Amino acid sequence: MRPKPLSGFPEFLPSGRIVEQAVLDSLRSTFELHGFASIETRAVETMESLTRKGEITKEVYVVRRLHAAEGDVAELGLHYDLTVPFARYVLENAGHLAFPFRRYQIQKAWRGERPQEGRYREFCQADIDIVGENTLAAHHDVEVVLVMLEALEKLHTDLGVPPVVMHVNNRKLAEGFYRGLGIDDHLEVLQRVDKLDKIGPDAVRRLLVDEVGLTVQAADKCLELATIRTDDLSFVERVRALGVQHELLDEGLDALAEVVSAARAAVPGRLVADLKIARGLDYYTGTVYETEMAGLESLGSICSGGRYDALATDGKRTWPGVGISLGVSRIVAPLVARGELAASRSVPSCVLVAVDSEETRGAAMATAARLRARGIPTEVAPKADRFGKQIRYADRRGIPYVWFTGDEGDSVKDIRSGEQVPADAATWEAPDADLRPTVGQATTSPEAAST
Repeated sequence: MRPKPLSGFPEFLPSGRIVEQAVLDSLRSTFELHGFASIETRAVETMESLTRKGEITKEVYVVRRLHAAEGDVAELGLHYDLTVPFARYVLENAGHLAFPFRRYQIQKAWRGERPQEGRYREFCQADIDIVGENTLAAHHDVEVVLVMLEALEKLHTDLGVPPVVMHVNNRKLAEGFYRGLGIDDHLEVLQRVDKLDKIGPDAVRRLLVDEVGLTVQAADKCLELATIRTDDLSFVERVRALGVQHELLDEGLDALAEVVSAARAAVPGRLVADLKIARGLDYYTGTVYETEMAGLESLGSICSGGRYDALATDGKRTWPGVGISLGVSRIVAPLVARGELAASRSVPSCVLVAVDSEETRGAAMATAARLRARGIPTEVAPKADRFGKQIRYADRRGIPYVWFTGDEGDSVKDIRSGEQVPADAATWEAPDADLRPTVGQATTSPEAAST
């Protein structure tokens, strides 16, 4: 019986996997250029660790041994993001790490949520974080923004991934504004404002008045703040014009202005100050980020994060940090499925060495070995068919060159143009564009992922 795919667990066909690998390789390259070290954490964490940040138990896949011995009651779950395991990793390995510790982590995570485009039960994330011991300089809030924007811009220019706009706010700015209005529980307000895009201003106003207990005037001020969005420093004066004053508000405005100024100089047009961004999780304490991709706005934020004053603590020391997480599967799977991003071929092979008879297969394999030794991806024809069939086999697989061996010398055929020229396995060079599959905007039919 043919198996049915599991919804929410994407699996790519080979060319889709080539796209994903190209994206991952590009991200690694950028992160390492900026000195971020790669780590990988275990797939499982204790349920106590996974649930300590809030009511998220419904999202966790619980892990249980089928033949667990009596008394084996360890409660484990698959991690639903990379921040929780990273916090545990820092706590366990603090004595071996040099701080500020710069880490990147590209790994799978699992959540038991309803599958839809861009949201999966198994997915790949790419995170960067900078973590300090007890203190962490504010300039790192700017740095992680610039690193991630550089990584995303490289995906755009090199691979054809759509461009992004990162939306940035600062929790101190929002908290200071609310406190300046006389509001004590700023988190209650943040959680309602965070729903602005989903339910609209009128509904948020009702929540602020009915559930939080604000006056209509105070609620309107909160909504006025949330509607401010600029790609330059004009947001500062617009906030000042609202007439609210508080020391924390000043601190948040200065911090956000620094981020906006730096991004405007480095990657103009890719970042905006957006004062409705709240990031509902209560552990964010400073700059917060959310990112939309052109043409994929329906997916929501594809890249988010922020500053947190306590990633982890052992009671004596605290490790503050700032980080951003990119949903790799969230962007790659829809782009591949829609046919907007594709590989030039579905196999790494650049050359197929033809076999004229099974008796001469050894010679064909020796030729392939010489080509591979020089870094040219090569495979040998599986059958000693007529050469026409072997060429069609290469064409179906997208292999651009077929190599022929013979007593009077070898030759290689570009099966796209039909040109065939004498060649020597010790010196022949494939054009750079043909050596390995390239990734870019699709020109053929899409190869969908199973989601």
